[in-house]
Amino acid sequence: MKVPHRKIGTAGPDVSVLSLGSWHTYDRMRFTDAVAMMRYAVDSGINFFDVGYYGGLVVDGKRVPESFTDVLFGQIMRAAGVPRENYLLSAKLWVNNYQEQSLSEQLDELLLRVGTEYADFAVLGDIAGLQPDLPRLVEDLGDLIARGKLGSWGVNNWSCTDIRSAHEAAMAAGVTGPQLAQLKYSVVRRSIADGTPFGELTRDIGLTLEASDVLEGGMLAGNLDPERMIGKDPGGIRGGIAGAAERLAEIARSFDATPAQAAVAFCLTHPATSTVLFGASRQEQLTENIEAVRLAQQHGAELRAAVDELWLDREAVDPEGPRSAAALNQS
Repeated sequence: MKVPHRKIGTAGPDVSVLSLGSWHTYDRMRFTDAVAMMRYAVDSGINFFDVGYYGGLVVDGKRVPESFTDVLFGQIMRAAGVPRENYLLSAKLWVNNYQEQSLSEQLDELLLRVGTEYADFAVLGDIAGLQPDLPRLVEDLGDLIARGKLGSWGVNNWSCTDIRSAHEAAMAAGVTGPQLAQLKYSVVRRSIADGTPFGELTRDIGLTLEASDVLEGGMLAGNLDPERMIGKDPGGIRGGIAGAAERLAEIARSFDATPAQAAVAFCLTHPATSTVLFGASRQEQLTENIEAVRLAQQHGAELRAAVDELWLDREAVDPEGPRSAAALNQS
């Protein structure tokens, strides 16, 4: 089937409801297999690809190993014969070193590594505990858009208060504000995306959702001991995921689906979802996940009700999300 497209925010592009991420995926594949998979993805209607340079980042106190998945991505797309105008590049930009390293410098470095001149979208990294100068930040993003280096932008795991503050700063400056929030969202991790503050944001400013970490590093798909590095664990719920994965497999079978398909389909049922982000290191995984679109279309409401019991962070995570230092001072 062809993957349908939805609009990001009020000023973002139309993107495929499934998107592919690059963190520790392409560097675990044979190059020829990656080329074939990406050609298949584009031919199936997937047009949105999340790419970042992760070297030197610190996650849960551990330094992220040097990675070249962004470089590989550019080489893979060229080898697959996919013209640049036929896909949308979503670039990760980090705020923890801003303003020592400007957003323009970061973007230029990433574009050089990928081998392209512009990014269609940018997702700004976490700001929990930081105190970025939001008026200057949004003006810098507006300048990148004005220069044709960037199309529009969103944020990754920002609190709802910080997103609203960024939107207000952008409106005051007359530049494009945040269009999308990339949030950890899965059958077990729902408190922020399903919470009242985020719902109010989607209503008030037209913000949409990019669901990430939807398989919890593969654990919800049945890989309970993932070898690769996976993301943070807000609320400390990871110890309960093995039991949730077993129950998810039972629920998936009742829909004649796999656990991965059920997990992806669940995320597609959120009314604000523009796209569901996942990594695939085998074409079979991608083919499997594409079928989740049909599952969501045919049985979305039933599936959503069936997995409600698996919501592990219901009382463990503040629906407001992780606040910056400035937002903490407001609370």
